Amino acid sequence: MDVCPRAGILRYFAELKDPRMNRTRKHELPDMIAIAICALICGADGWTQVEQFARCKLKWFRTFLHLPNGIPSHDTFGRVFARLDPDAFERCFVRWVRSLAADDATPLVAIDGKTLRRSFDNAAGAEAIHMISAYCRDNQTVLGQVACEAKTNEITALPKLLDLLDLAGAVVTADAMHCQTDTAKRIVNAQGDYILQVKDNQPQLHEDLKLLFDSGLGNDCTSVPYEEAEDTDGGHGRVETRRCRVTHEAGWLADRWPGIGSVACVERTREVGRECTRTRHYYISSLPTPTAEQMLEHTRGHWSVENSLHWVLDVQFREDDRRIRTGHAAENFSRLSRIALNLLKADTTKKVGIQTKRLCAGWDHDYLLHLLTAEH
Repeated sequence: MDVCPRAGILRYFAELKDPRMNRTRKHELPDMIAIAICALICGADGWTQVEQFARCKLKWFRTFLHLPNGIPSHDTFGRVFARLDPDAFERCFVRWVRSLAADDATPLVAIDGKTLRRSFDNAAGAEAIHMISAYCRDNQTVLGQVACEAKTNEITALPKLLDLLDLAGAVVTADAMHCQTDTAKRIVNAQGDYILQVKDNQPQLHEDLKLLFDSGLGNDCTSVPYEEAEDTDGGHGRVETRRCRVTHEAGWLADRWPGIGSVACVERTREVGRECTRTRHYYISSLPTPTAEQMLEHTRGHWSVENSLHWVLDVQFREDDRRIRTGHAAENFSRLSRIALNLLKADTTKKVGIQTKRLCAGWDHDYLLHLLTAEH
C-alpha cells in the first residue's frame, strides 16, 4: 500500500514547526501527528495508549509513514505535544476545517466553552484548562477552539477564536456571557450575523426586553409589529413547548449594538407528569428580518454544541477523565480529539454511530486509512 504520509488531512500540518532541536529529533513530527490521530480515532485516551496502539500496528504504519527510529515512546509523545505551539497547531486545524465547508450552506456556528476537568495541577498551582469552541451545526464540524489563558475567562478568549474563523454568511450564536458589544462588532465586521442571549450581565437591556415582551407584546400590544411561532416535542413522559416572538423594530438599540436588526423572546414550557415549568429567554440579533420559525430554529440549534460536541467528547472520548497536564499537552490532546471527531463525522461510507465507527477503524486498516486520507 503506497500512500503519501501527507495525503488527506496530514498535508495541512506539513508546515507545523517542530519544537525540538534538530539533533534531538529521532522521530518525525508528521509521523507522530498521524499516529496520534489514528490512535484517538480508535479509542486511545492517553500517551501510553497511543504508544501501545502504534506498536501493535507498527507493520501497518511502516507502509505509509517514515518511522526512521520506530515508534516513539509515550514520554516522547508527551514531551513533543507539551511543547508544540497550540496557536500554530490551531491555525493548521482551521485551514483543514475550511476545506470541509460546504459552499452552498449558511452555517449556524454555535460558540460555547468546556473545562477539561482533570487537567488541573495542584502541585504546580495550575487550574484546569478551559477551552472555547466553535461548532457548525449544519455539517457537525468543530471549526476551531482556543484555550482561555490563566486567570481569564471566555470573554477575553473569544476574540482570538473569532479572528481565526471565516464567518462570512454565518449565523453565530452564543450564550449570555458573550452578549458584549465587542463580540457583536467583530461578528458583523467579519460579515456574519449574531444571535446573543441576554441575561442579567446586561441589566438594562435585559429589563428593557422583559418589559417589551412580558408587558408589551405579552398583552398583544398592536403598536409594535411582531411574528410568533410555536413547536412541541416530547418523549419519556416529557412534553416541551417552545413559543417564539420576534420583532424587527430594534432601532432603539442601534446606538450601542452594531448591526442590530431584531429582538426575540423564546418561552419554554416543560411538562413532566403533573409538574410544569416555564422559562423565558431573550435574544438580540443582527438578522434584519428573521421569521419567528427561523429564530426558533437558530436558538434551538445553538444547543448542538452541547449535545453533538461536548457530550460526545465526555462520553465517547472520555475527555473529562484525562490526566494530561504538562505544558500545552492537554490543549493539544483536546485538539487531536476534535480532529478525530471531525474525521469520523465527515465520513459517510458507514451509516453507524461514532462509537461503532471507532471500533471499525480499529478492526479495519483500510477504513482507518480512508479516514486519514479521504478528501471529504
